[in-house]
Amino acid sequence: MTTRPIGDRRVSAIGLGAMPMSVAGHMADEDQSIRTLLAALDAGVTLIDTADAYTPSHDDVGHNERLVAKALAQWRGDAGSVLVATKGGHTRTPGGGWSKDGRPSYLKQACDRSLKALGVDSIGLYQHHRPDPEVPYEETMGALRDLHDAGKIRMAGISNAGPEQIRIAHDILGERLVSVQNEYSPRFRSSEPEIDLCAELGLAFLPWSPLGGIGRTGELSERHAAFSEIAKERGVSPHQICLAWELARSPVVIPIPGASRPETILDSLAAVDLELSAEELARLG
Repeated sequence: MTTRPIGDRRVSAIGLGAMPMSVAGHMADEDQSIRTLLAALDAGVTLIDTADAYTPSHDDVGHNERLVAKALAQWRGDAGSVLVATKGGHTRTPGGGWSKDGRPSYLKQACDRSLKALGVDSIGLYQHHRPDPEVPYEETMGALRDLHDAGKIRMAGISNAGPEQIRIAHDILGERLVSVQNEYSPRFRSSEPEIDLCAELGLAFLPWSPLGGIGRTGELSERHAAFSEIAKERGVSPHQICLAWELARSPVVIPIPGASRPETILDSLAAVDLELSAEELARLG
């Protein structure tokens, strides 16, 4: 499979976002989730994105991380060839809500919990999940620097960050910072400046919800007609056209579509070999 760089690693040009396997209201049963993860690994996926907050409830933090670890333990391939990226700093609250905690003490606690859930001594890529307006961003980035220097994480990333925050993180973390994970899709294109800044700084850009988000993938056909039209002309799914469009946006882009069924991720991975023409890209905007 075609690869792209994240720091000193090269990973599959399309990764797997494991969130739909664990979030209440969308999660699949464990056996189906494991089959999906194994299908992705067998197909050549070497980047799996998870988070401690991907869980059906606030009292089961780390649910998705444990699921990923279980699949890797069952896989017959080389688990060391897979970069597992997880996140901390976005918290779950009773009733299914979400909150933020960017305190260095909390992020270090969350990292230790993720190490245990994943069953590893060092996390391949650890990302700060979402800025906390109550905590100076510099302090949170300092915690990532400390975690890296302590050997608990091999590479650092940030998520849901604007250009100013990316530059702050880059100044504090230097070469430790390798990636930015922001929302980006046909329905959400406002991360264009962050993509360009990542290209300037040599950082990977990992679009989350690259197909529009859980429960919104049908909008590709309903609200973005060109994707559906070109898909029909090519004889492929609109999802493949969407991911190929994102891959064409910049060589630093590595989409991480979510999936809870093997056939879904296998369809998405076919986009790696789909090259869109300049005319098609112009139609997609």
